[in-house]
Amino acid sequence: MPSHLSADRPAAQPPGRGSVDALISQTRRLRGDVDAVRRDTQSDGSDPRERWQRALCDLALHQLNDLDEHLAQLRDGPAPGSPAPVEPSTDRAVPSAPRRGSLLSRVGSAEWNLLTDEVSWSGELYQILGRDPAAPPLTLDELPSLVFEEDRPKLTAMVTGCLVDAKPIDGEFRIVRPDGEVRTVHMMGEPVLDTDGSTASMWAVLRDVSELRRSQRAVSETRDSLQRHRHQAQTEHRLAVELQEAVLPPWRGSLRLPHQGPRTLDLAAHRLPSSTSALIGGDWYDTLELADGQTLLSVGDLTGHGVAVASGMATLLGAVRGMAMAGTQPGQLMSWLNQLLDATVQPALGSAVCCRYRPQTRTLTWAQAGHPAPLLFRDGTGRSLNAPNGVLLGATSGAVYTQAEETLEVGDLLLLHTGGLVPGHSGADSANRILDLGPRFAEARTAQDCLRLVVEEFGESEREDDACVLVARVTS
Repeated sequence: MPSHLSADRPAAQPPGRGSVDALISQTRRLRGDVDAVRRDTQSDGSDPRERWQRALCDLALHQLNDLDEHLAQLRDGPAPGSPAPVEPSTDRAVPSAPRRGSLLSRVGSAEWNLLTDEVSWSGELYQILGRDPAAPPLTLDELPSLVFEEDRPKLTAMVTGCLVDAKPIDGEFRIVRPDGEVRTVHMMGEPVLDTDGSTASMWAVLRDVSELRRSQRAVSETRDSLQRHRHQAQTEHRLAVELQEAVLPPWRGSLRLPHQGPRTLDLAAHRLPSSTSALIGGDWYDTLELADGQTLLSVGDLTGHGVAVASGMATLLGAVRGMAMAGTQPGQLMSWLNQLLDATVQPALGSAVCCRYRPQTRTLTWAQAGHPAPLLFRDGTGRSLNAPNGVLLGATSGAVYTQAEETLEVGDLLLLHTGGLVPGHSGADSANRILDLGPRFAEARTAQDCLRLVVEEFGESEREDDACVLVARVTS
């Protein structure tokens, strides 16, 4: 059937073959690059961000494959027997019908002649709609029979607007093929005007975009999953921070004995957050003036990250405070903490140092559970205190924790810290790095000045985990 052309414009000329071949080569190179990125993002699917990145690559590959096939169709021209391309009454170019037997099987074309009632479909349109090529093509009145009932009003409105108001068609609808398969079709078309300005026929290009929409849904779903994951992580981080800030005491300066007695300890403490993780760990520090005039000093770390760990840390810290206020000595306190952690529903491990300082005799009684020993600085030099026996909390039932005593002097500086204070170092190596600060501590006037030296020395380095440090300076 001859196609009707707009009376005021000649048919467009096809582009040169060489220029299209160059575009095809560029498209295939880009497709190879995207496919390489896609392979690099392969994982077990547990990371929402990686799933989102892979879905985006899949979508890009679908679109590049379609572009490659469309360009090949543009280069090769229409197949014999297919409807000839028509020029609508607007400036938009009309894609030609695909070549039979080509790789492109998701784009078909059709024309409905309103003057002769003739209908012409390309072979690819039969494939898209799942129709027998020997069957006659459907008229515009019959076409809605293939469309989802919910989408029929949309198709009717597009066709009516095209035929009555000369509006271009650009929309999607779902079809049900005879085999029951549901496909999504994107339809673009325009009216072809007769010499008197009336609508003589309507042409359309129908594209099967089912795979493209499936890829877009995958991108959207993985993006939504990633956003939910981020929101959940942000919420958990905020809750963990609020819980930690509510539990850990702020720096409170000098502690005094009951009834406004003389100053005994100058205290300062700080938490150094991880620079590589947004998750909050289970590190804590604590100072508490007890009812008998002694002072509790403790630091510890519960393994893991997140709200559950922060909650567990709060539970342990509450237990430490309660038992210390009741007069429990550090060794027994550690044993009961071990039983508490061993009895929890979720298995966990923790380390801790617990000290009781008696100001009248300047005696420090302390115990530890798999934790770095306190560091004592005197006259510009420092040393690690000899650690009593004590395994990690939660490591074994019925563990026994011994305790040790140390007599302090006015001017002494005691530093307690959790693991990871010195990034990249652990054990004796980490302790030696801190002990090297001894001469600078001797020149500092307050515990806060000493704490500032520690933060300046180790706080700027990247650390994989949180760390806490507590400084106590004997003032009298």
